[in-house]
Amino acid sequence: MLRLLNPGLCTLIVDHGRPRYRSLGVPVGGAADRFALAIGNALVGNPPDDDALEITLNGPTLTVDSDIACVLYGAPFEMTIDGSAHETGKTFTLHRGEELRIGGTPRGMRAYLCVRGGLQTPIVLDSRSSLEPLGAGAELPCEAGVTHVRHFHADFAWNAEPRLLRVVDGGQADWFRGDEFSGQFFTVTPASNRMGLRLRGAALTLPERELVSEPVCPGSVQVTRDGQCIVLGVDGQTIGGYPKVAQVVSADLDKLAQLRPGEVVRFERVSLTDAETLHRGKQAELREWLTRLRTAEAFAS
Repeated sequence: MLRLLNPGLCTLIVDHGRPRYRSLGVPVGGAADRFALAIGNALVGNPPDDDALEITLNGPTLTVDSDIACVLYGAPFEMTIDGSAHETGKTFTLHRGEELRIGGTPRGMRAYLCVRGGLQTPIVLDSRSSLEPLGAGAELPCEAGVTHVRHFHADFAWNAEPRLLRVVDGGQADWFRGDEFSGQFFTVTPASNRMGLRLRGAALTLPERELVSEPVCPGSVQVTRDGQCIVLGVDGQTIGGYPKVAQVVSADLDKLAQLRPGEVVRFERVSLTDAETLHRGKQAELREWLTRLRTAEAFAS
């Protein structure tokens, strides 16, 4: 059993969410950075879509009543076990009665605390993803176990200023002047969360047109009535009435999870062919790392 003594800023149980229920108005949800979740799970021998704790900006303090095999993977959070520092991306066994404290991170926004065997919480609509942050005293059933030490260091090289997000044209891209959007920098505002990133930049010129609400998805870049942009996240709604100037390509969706308020982003238009190539490259990279980690786990066993 894993017990939260302090829940941190926003600690959620996440897996790959509920993509099959969007027709009912249910957001996808789940992990905001699926690449990090998959790598973290592989480090402890889990399937890539197993559930874990998503940590945001400032993490929880927790303890366990039996030994469990763990790793924290994603943004480079500060972390201590009974006061001794431990690295993100390095597996460890949290022993019975020990206190794990996850602090803040100097870069990025989110990391995933993965436990071998996952967290045995109830399944709702084919997912264990929670709909609200965990509170102090929450108890999460998990399997007992130990692990040998394995390393996989997070790479936040893409975080060089300004952050770059590749996009294809949105459904209403021709409503706007292209250079107004892709020719400027935007700042992530504090009014951002898993539902979407609110950006601040030079206002886009709005056409004298109305849009009937239509489907949207994570990565849709909507333009509000004041000419500012919102990039929808994994908890974003399923339909919307704001025009969509662009769509973040699937290969860059995980980057949205790691953008902090105050950071500067710019958008680069690519073709649909390029977007498909980027998607295949990202998936191939993930498959390669998962294969390596599974092979290493098999040899170690």
